[in-house]
Amino acid sequence: MRSFSLVLLRRILFRSAPHQQQKEPRSTLYDQLSSQALTTLERLLLHSLSHEPSDSVRRKSVDTVCDLANNAMTRGRPWHALQAQAFNMTQTAEPGFRECAFRVFSGCPNLVIDLQTDAVLSVFQKGLQDAQSVDVRLAALRACVSYLTASDTHQLAQSLTLLYPMLDTLPLLPNVHLKTFLGSLTPLCASHPTLFAPHLPALLSFLRALIMPTADSGPTPTVAKPFPATSTSFAFPPGQTVQQTDEGDAEAAEDEEKQQVRRAALELMVTLSEAKPSMVKRVEGWTPAIVRACLEGMGELPEDGLEVWLDADPSEESQDENYPQVYEQSLDRLACALGGKEVLPPAFQYIPSMLASYDWRLRHAGLLAIAAIGEGTSKVMQLELGKVVDLVTPMFKDAHPRVRYAACQCLGQLCTDLEEVIQDRYHRQLFAALIPTLEAPESRVHAHAAAALINFCEGVERDALLPYLDPIVERLLKLLNPCTETGEPVKGYVQEQAITTLAMVADASEVTFAKHYGTIMPLLLNVLRNANDPSHHKLRVKAMECAGLIAIAVGCDVFRPDARTLIDALINIQNSPVDPSDTLLATYLIATWAKICQALGPEFEPFLPVVMPPLLNAASAKADVSIYDEEEDHSDREGWETISMDGQIVGIRTSTIDEKCQAFDTLVIYCSILGGRFGPYLTQSLELTLPALQFYFHEGVREAACRLIPLLTSCGKTSGTLSPPMVTASLSKLAYCIQIETDPSFVASLYKAIADTLRVVGLHALTPELTNGLMDGTKLQLQNMAEKRKRRSAGAAAANGVGVRGAGGTDAPPQSPHAAHDEDDQDEIALMEEMEEFALEDMEKTLRMLDGQHPLLIAIASVRELSHRYPWEGADDEGLGGPGDVVEG
Repeated sequence: MRSFSLVLLRRILFRSAPHQQQKEPRSTLYDQLSSQALTTLERLLLHSLSHEPSDSVRRKSVDTVCDLANNAMTRGRPWHALQAQAFNMTQTAEPGFRECAFRVFSGCPNLVIDLQTDAVLSVFQKGLQDAQSVDVRLAALRACVSYLTASDTHQLAQSLTLLYPMLDTLPLLPNVHLKTFLGSLTPLCASHPTLFAPHLPALLSFLRALIMPTADSGPTPTVAKPFPATSTSFAFPPGQTVQQTDEGDAEAAEDEEKQQVRRAALELMVTLSEAKPSMVKRVEGWTPAIVRACLEGMGELPEDGLEVWLDADPSEESQDENYPQVYEQSLDRLACALGGKEVLPPAFQYIPSMLASYDWRLRHAGLLAIAAIGEGTSKVMQLELGKVVDLVTPMFKDAHPRVRYAACQCLGQLCTDLEEVIQDRYHRQLFAALIPTLEAPESRVHAHAAAALINFCEGVERDALLPYLDPIVERLLKLLNPCTETGEPVKGYVQEQAITTLAMVADASEVTFAKHYGTIMPLLLNVLRNANDPSHHKLRVKAMECAGLIAIAVGCDVFRPDARTLIDALINIQNSPVDPSDTLLATYLIATWAKICQALGPEFEPFLPVVMPPLLNAASAKADVSIYDEEEDHSDREGWETISMDGQIVGIRTSTIDEKCQAFDTLVIYCSILGGRFGPYLTQSLELTLPALQFYFHEGVREAACRLIPLLTSCGKTSGTLSPPMVTASLSKLAYCIQIETDPSFVASLYKAIADTLRVVGLHALTPELTNGLMDGTKLQLQNMAEKRKRRSAGAAAANGVGVRGAGGTDAPPQSPHAAHDEDDQDEIALMEEMEEFALEDMEKTLRMLDGQHPLLIAIASVRELSHRYPWEGADDEGLGGPGDVVEG
């Protein structure tokens, strides 16, 4: 009951009133309580904190106390009694109360953030060295992380010595606790990686042993446990069994704990690498250790289970974070963080031998490793891409189907990560590998080969594809047959994939695909007419997509005879009763109508009354939003994304806003293609478009709205449906958005929208009031950009002038003038200034349109001069020999 009361109090105390208007100041139950009531509440909670005998209830008390303290401090009500009691509790003899004291410091670091640093560090260090309780040490560690995270630069400089006792908590811990300690340190690695700089060599020495698998002796080097434990042992006479269930369970639990420690240690190292690449690059052995650990982990697939894998539907296969996936994702993250020069040499020290191994699991892992590092190392990998291709393509003839599946995955990923480069240079080798694999005996393999062809076609030149078009289409059509050559039914996911791949092949081959049109379009129309069973829902929407893309590819003249048949089929589907389980239908219908419009051009106008009502309905959708309590577990809510907004955790249903974005993109297509014929829908579209400029839940919606305003203006002018109030409302909204916008990339879109609109309606539409609003917004944007650039320059100058202290207070070796400043910020700052430059460019074009000698043009030039420039180290892809020397090794 006490525990429940604490949880209930925490839930209701700071919850907004149920009927409160959104624009009203947020008012909660806490805000309605008198000062006397608050004092009584605080006194009761302090008593619970210091006298509660139950550990679990006391921890609930800590949560409620921290929530109350944090919210009270934001309202200007400090809780000095809590501060004093928490410090007193760190000195008690009872470990449970000491633990709760540090839990309070962890949950409410503001209690100690303004105190004398030495005093705080002394208390924290004592907790970190608590000899009686590991729970106290863990709570103290978390308190240290919270304190350091909340500290300013001056406090951090005084708190560097705290890292020594924090890291000293790790070595003697058993696995059951070690994973939790490592996980508690990881957020600090992400937020303040430089704190760990003096400790990286020692950390590497400690963590390297944790991230590598435990070596078991056995008859082969690839079977970790050749003699797995069983539930019985040898006994004589026969029939008498010695039960070892408890021992077996204990061993399994111990193995699981080791794996959890292994993952936690790897996550800490990868997080540090992502947060501060330049720092870890200077630590010899850091990158090779992580690369090797990931490659080892990726090879730890179960040896059996092939039949189950072959029978599984890949679209329904669970995506649990099993160990190989974790290691594959870690390798991908490492490559993206550190780049090709750092990751490729240690990776290709092992990958060639893995691909030559007699163990299929290692060959599988080697291929997926190439796929995982492709994105992050693409610039360097290009230099020796031929050798990589020569390693991968022979694996398409491997005896094991999972290796051939991995080869398809690898090649498809490389086609995405090195788009156009690999297709241009090595299309012959890739086609020679992929096309025969479309006839592989295993459904999962030939379906994945078809999927890889999609990636290939997205970056291939039409002329390179044409010689292979016939054999590709021939094999894909075979996959659409209801039965295989052996008489077995073709799996549904194979047909779905074949249709999707046909669509992409048609899109890439353009008008040349017309010779196959007569064979394929009737098949698709048949699917749309007859695939009404719920099991065929996905096949039906894939057929829609394919028909639309083929219609665009072959052109209006070829498609026109079948256009009415396809449109009637879509109208029938659209007007049929909605099946709640068919979650894809609405999205695919909107997309397919847009494709038919692109294929037919102005001839699509008669069908607008059919397509516009559901499209406008989708475009008018409100964001489906949930406000989460802090204690709610919302991380695994499928189809939802969480963001932090105004100090609250907000959940957004992604399907709703994605469909809204698609609807606005489709409005852009209709308006641009139909022009004045879209006039009857001008008013409704504009009423939806102007508010969408401030739809902050999805950037795509805002960008589409920017593109749409000039198109709607042109449509209205052509059709005679544009009124002066429409023009004024559009320009006024754009000018207002410029005044409040903080994203420079969207500022550029806003200026472009204004300029394009003025080209349509003429400069006379810009009234003095609108001009003043636009100039006010322009001045605000210039002022904000100037301040940001000055702060960056000042930060760089300060960083370059600050001495760096090594461990033990000794002076570290002097760094180069630019090394002292965060090298990893260079790309980020360059990206920010590039976005600002786009905004300045469009701002300048708009002002020159208004007045070639506009006085604000000088201000734009002045802001440009504030640009902070870095001497680049050189492209990530050049020098240091490239990966070629390593691939052969």
